[in-house]
Amino acid sequence: MPSNEQRRQAAKRKLERQLERRAVQAKRRRTITIGATIVVVIAVVVGVFYFTRTSDDTAQPETPPQAQPGATPGPCAYAPTAGEPAAKPVGAPPDPEPTPAEGVENVTFQTSEGAIPMTLDRSKAPCTVQSFEHLVQAKYFDGTECHRLTTGEGLKVLQCGDPTGTGSGGPGYSIKDEPPADLKPAPSPYDRGGATVYPRGTLAMAKSSMPNSGGSQFFMVYQDSYLPPEYTVFGTVGEEGLSVLDKVAAAGVTPVNGEGDGSPNIPVKIERASANA
Repeated sequence: MPSNEQRRQAAKRKLERQLERRAVQAKRRRTITIGATIVVVIAVVVGVFYFTRTSDDTAQPETPPQAQPGATPGPCAYAPTAGEPAAKPVGAPPDPEPTPAEGVENVTFQTSEGAIPMTLDRSKAPCTVQSFEHLVQAKYFDGTECHRLTTGEGLKVLQCGDPTGTGSGGPGYSIKDEPPADLKPAPSPYDRGGATVYPRGTLAMAKSSMPNSGGSQFFMVYQDSYLPPEYTVFGTVGEEGLSVLDKVAAAGVTPVNGEGDGSPNIPVKIERASANA
């Protein structure tokens, strides 16, 4: 028959074992939480560096447009997007030889919030400018919404060019990348991963993470933003247009893709896009 002292010692040892097990379990839980947090942080960082148009990347071939069947025969080789019909009826752009690569073209977007004048620079991205002009002339942008605004640290842009307003629509063809070569390195802490400065007023093409996947979606930078030099820069936004962007950005965003990334609180509708004579 164990004594009272023996029972107390046994109970003490049992309690100590329980406490040890609980400590080990708690440590495991903390490790899992920390690991999950690290994964989330990495995902957020990577998300900042991919300003994309929504698409099924697994369905996008990695072959350049020139190698794709059905591409236009000229130097720009606009390629049909397999399984992705045009969001609004429009054919492929003309693709002359040679493609004009000098001079500028002026375009104005009349929006529900005011005029946004743009200057397209053929010397920076001749194939992209040629396509953009084609879409303007075809009235592809008329009556469409700018579906995405970002207000997060390091990425401040308004994205437009999808007639469906979902971020997944395009013209039914893709444009080969024409990466910028004159951007400055991003300042710390945004310089990791080879980020560069897309300065205020930049007009650039959105794309998926796959190469040569640009179409009709574009973004306008209203405050210096930091991205890899993978997004075709094809022009600039005028001061009048930047005032419109500033007003829209100041009103904030309804989050869709995370904090500071979603639909603008002030809807921006492109009522009419026209080339200036």
